[in-house]
Amino acid sequence: MELKAKLYLVDEEGNKFMGIGVLWLLEQVEQQNSLRKAASALGISYSKAFAMVQHLEKGLGVPVLNRRKGGANREGATLTEFAVQFLALYRQFNKQAKGSLSSPFSLFKKELGLLLEEYDEHGGEV
Repeated sequence: MELKAKLYLVDEEGNKFMGIGVLWLLEQVEQQNSLRKAASALGISYSKAFAMVQHLEKGLGVPVLNRRKGGANREGATLTEFAVQFLALYRQFNKQAKGSLSSPFSLFKKELGLLLEEYDEHGGEV
């Protein structure tokens, strides 16, 4: 048995604006220097990727992408300095938060094992 935990940042209305999908998207933007290429690498539409970035920027209240327009392909985006620091902070938080679940989960598994043994010993009755 394993534990899987998903963490999201939500706004005042409870709408998600930051989670693992947005993290992956911004990591791809950092590698590809393009929101369109990042979306393609993740197999999502550009419009979905654009909406994800808009929700994040609205939730945080600051821009996360430097958008470049013009040139032959009329595309390009890089992370703002804020976004680079935010991603590092979010990764650290995510790792720490998920790591702090290991102790309570170990206790849960132990207690569940005892409960199951008791259930088996009593022929399906606890």
